Amino acid sequence: MFPMFGIIPSKKVASAYFKDFHLLLIGVICLATSTEKWNLHKRIALRMVTMVGVNPAWLTLGFMSSTAFLSMWLSNTSTAAMVMPIVEAVAQQIISAEAEVEATQMTYISGSTNYGLETDENVNGHETSERKEKTKPVPGYGNDAGKISSKMEIEKNSGTGNKYRTKKDHMMCKLMCLCIAYSSTIGGLTTITGTSTNLIFAEHFNTRYPDCHCINFGSWFLMSFPAAIIILLLSWIWLQWLFLGFNFKEMARCGKTATAKQKACAEVIKQQYQKLGPIRYQEIVTLVLFIVMALLWFSRDPGFMPGWSVLFSEYPGFATDSTVALLVGLLFFLIPAKRLTKTIPTGETVASDYSPLITWKEFQSFMPWDIAILVGGGFALADGCEESGLSKWIGNKLSPLGSLPVWLIILISSLLVTSLTEVASNPATITLLLPILSPLAEAIQVNPLYILLPSTLCTSFAFLLPVANPPNAIVFSYGHLKVTDMVKAGLGVNIVGVAVVMLGMFTWIVPMFDLHTYPSWAPAVSNETIP
Repeated sequence: MFPMFGIIPSKKVASAYFKDFHLLLIGVICLATSTEKWNLHKRIALRMVTMVGVNPAWLTLGFMSSTAFLSMWLSNTSTAAMVMPIVEAVAQQIISAEAEVEATQMTYISGSTNYGLETDENVNGHETSERKEKTKPVPGYGNDAGKISSKMEIEKNSGTGNKYRTKKDHMMCKLMCLCIAYSSTIGGLTTITGTSTNLIFAEHFNTRYPDCHCINFGSWFLMSFPAAIIILLLSWIWLQWLFLGFNFKEMARCGKTATAKQKACAEVIKQQYQKLGPIRYQEIVTLVLFIVMALLWFSRDPGFMPGWSVLFSEYPGFATDSTVALLVGLLFFLIPAKRLTKTIPTGETVASDYSPLITWKEFQSFMPWDIAILVGGGFALADGCEESGLSKWIGNKLSPLGSLPVWLIILISSLLVTSLTEVASNPATITLLLPILSPLAEAIQVNPLYILLPSTLCTSFAFLLPVANPPNAIVFSYGHLKVTDMVKAGLGVNIVGVAVVMLGMFTWIVPMFDLHTYPSWAPAVSNETIP
């Protein structure tokens, strides 16, 4: 439409659909494809979970930590889709262990020998009548076993038909589902490649302010990592308190004698890890390339010391994060994963060819082409607003907001973004608002990063509804949650997220980017009126 109305030529519109962002996305997807193809992500997740023990509270934190770490490098959608089957298996194993504890108690009291029958009936969900018998705690099974009530409340979920032995079991399933959904989103905040909204911001910012070289992989990580850690921990505390209560005495038992259900939980995680077998050559190569990519990103221009980009000082701006991503991404297509053999007429088996770590067909199945085109359209829209003078006109109209305190402007923009992203996709939200918020910051003579950074981070806070983002929809599909559960829990996480971002914008982020000073790389806006 822009060329038809004479706003910008088609050549410039077409170039907006393939920028530095798209090359960076291609390299990251190459890494994600190889990681998921060879199950390296599952090995990392299970290893991190086993490190924190089997106490329910710590187990939840372990799942959140491993999910957040994977989401730093993979898409939040694929991370949630990978971790949820493991979490579901662990949750069902815990419920089964409680059934075994109760069956053992019944045998201990009545002298019955139908242990297997009682266990099967309860684990498989075939028993429909409520138990009326009183039970007594059995020595050796800890406090959890002793607190099992005589009357078992069985709930049936209409989505999956699963039955919960007690309300506590249902709450535990809800807790684990929401932890995975929220941590996969929170983890994406920490790296500039962790989510598409971060990449969109980086491309928009570097295009609009080419003289500013302060936004790169290293600076973004140092800025967002503390915020993500705080949000993750506070969200864990909030969800744990909301669904199961926060029992400090129970948490302090970590490392002591485990209960029966904790032992069963540890066993299922151990079995899941053993199924992967010993680490393979393909996983080692993928892990090495992953480490190399991360190190090159961090060391390109760390800020506190010269990076390797000074080797190309004659060509400033040529070596970017996308350069690293594309070069390492190409290696996934070149490094052999295994040899292909064939049998010759003499009956001898010889090597005929090799298979790379990933193929182009596998890469295409992982590449989010819809996001690439959507973001390209957003860049074209931003160019059109700039060329036509619309962004400057909007900035002048919003200049009266300059009379408000800066903290209030940041809070209003953050809440606006957080509300909008619940009903619209995250990329669409940030693409729509960046061309408006940038001229606003320029019009009121505030460092653009002061408004753009919190707005970008808050765009990812889509925690309220199942349709707000893909991880929410994935965990909702397992049938443990109701919409009201997600709204109640998500509202608290949203408040925590906005509060922590506001805290960061007035503490550790200020000296990193000198936010109190209007920078020289930002344009000086005059008070002229645009017709």
